[in-house]
Amino acid sequence: MPPSSAQPGKAATAAAARRRRGEGQWALGYREPLNKNEENKKNDDGLNVRDRIINVYSKAGFDSIDPADLRGRFRWFGLYTQRAPGIDGGKTAVLEPEELDDRYFMLRVRIDGGQLSAAQLRAVAEISRDHGRDTADITDRQNVQYHWIRVEDVPAIWEKLESVGLSTTEACGDTPRVILGCPLAGVAEEEVIDPTAQIEQIYDEHIGSPLYSNLPRKFKSSLSGCTVHCVNHEINDVAFVGVRDENGEAGYDLFVGGGLSTNPMFAKRLGTFVRPDQVSEVWAGVCAIFRDYGFRRLRTRARIKFLIKEWGAERFREVLEQEYLGYGLPDGPEPVLDPGVRRDHVGVHRQRDGRFYVGFAPKVGRVSGTSLLEVARIAEEHGSDRIRTTADQKLVILDIEEDRIDSITAALESEGFAVHPSVFRRQTMACTGIEFCKLAIVETKDRAATLIDELEKRLPDFEEPVTINVNGCPNSCARIQVADIGLKGQLVMDERGEQVEGYQIHLGGGMGLTQTFGKKIRGLKTTADDLPDYVERVLRNFRSQKEDGETFAAWAARADDAELK
Repeated sequence: MPPSSAQPGKAATAAAARRRRGEGQWALGYREPLNKNEENKKNDDGLNVRDRIINVYSKAGFDSIDPADLRGRFRWFGLYTQRAPGIDGGKTAVLEPEELDDRYFMLRVRIDGGQLSAAQLRAVAEISRDHGRDTADITDRQNVQYHWIRVEDVPAIWEKLESVGLSTTEACGDTPRVILGCPLAGVAEEEVIDPTAQIEQIYDEHIGSPLYSNLPRKFKSSLSGCTVHCVNHEINDVAFVGVRDENGEAGYDLFVGGGLSTNPMFAKRLGTFVRPDQVSEVWAGVCAIFRDYGFRRLRTRARIKFLIKEWGAERFREVLEQEYLGYGLPDGPEPVLDPGVRRDHVGVHRQRDGRFYVGFAPKVGRVSGTSLLEVARIAEEHGSDRIRTTADQKLVILDIEEDRIDSITAALESEGFAVHPSVFRRQTMACTGIEFCKLAIVETKDRAATLIDELEKRLPDFEEPVTINVNGCPNSCARIQVADIGLKGQLVMDERGEQVEGYQIHLGGGMGLTQTFGKKIRGLKTTADDLPDYVERVLRNFRSQKEDGETFAAWAARADDAELK
């Protein structure tokens, strides 16, 4: 090719390189702090704050905490300052962080794979009772989240957790957070592969390592052989999905780049087959690509989904294999998806060994230390030492003999845990909301609980599996874009022209074979007070107009806007 025709190509390549450098990618030589968060991480690794919490802050109290630790590095150990009481949602984006801070913390306990023994659950429960005003939420990341935690109590909390093999290390922050896993790992009748050993290997080899403690932003992982895909691989940063290759060997298909928030994207399938013995190394390779090539200039573009959107799956796989693994991965099969299967594992179902598991539904994930102590007691009294959290804010007890099913069901339901819940209790989730979260604009947990109660009264015979997800802000911790009815908290005008708490409505989202983000209809909002009326109205319209076998998402996609309002 003549030099004259080659030059424009070189210029374009150089310009592209400058643009990428401008995103703050380490692999392109750009390591200068680009924002306050990057400067904070450069000044000191978040993992180093543990010693200061134990030796300084817990002894000298809240006022001794360095602001860079308080609103930054504390997250590396699961600690966020919670929202000070009495601050309305209109001030969320207006006040400075120190004006929103309470002197107490939210604290997340990471429960990788959702796996707990009775002793571990009892420790979690006792911490809630003794240090968290009896608060505990089961999150949709399989964590337990406390509130009202004092910094003075954190060392004692860590000591108790670590005595039973649990921790809060990298439960938050720009780190690899809890690894989701199917709560039925090792017992599900149709499981493709049990990922427990691989989850443990990733945790042991990489969690808490300085190699991966400074990522552009959070990094969410899932690893499962579940045939109903309960950990929602479609919306994780990296996901290993159980499959069998053409020879019948069990391994994993690899997905990268899923995430919701204000720019939702579904994960891209790389098309590889990953053997179980390769999982930890491949996970580390994907995480390292994010560390080295991830965008650090703007926090709003610092998730791995933006990198894979720019590169595409083919290039990402090429970089993974050539620069990080040093070997190629074989092509592999896609997972088999079923659009009609619920993913939450609620109810009583047979295990592969002939015993049964019992999945039950706290209301919108809200529990207490006192109630969790009862769950541990009930499990042990019925011969089980294995309790699981789910990615839908539910709990599961494994290994129940058939002749104990009625007894354990009665015991759980006497404590307020529904083994056979209404569709509304089963299918409604809510994030933390304005009660404790500094990002929230509206209340969520109590509103969602009230909505459940109202719908159970108004539509007692409604059985269609319609999901209702309630979020207090645009960040989608409660996965509003992939719900049948997603409710995004915001301030709206009521009929008197006054600004009140309300929700923007997303309709018809889903995963699996119905993979789509819920649609927004211009002007479709509701006040919090009118929420039960709106949901009842749209569900009645759906029930009266649906065709045989038609899902809510399919109906919402074809319905007139007037029927959705």
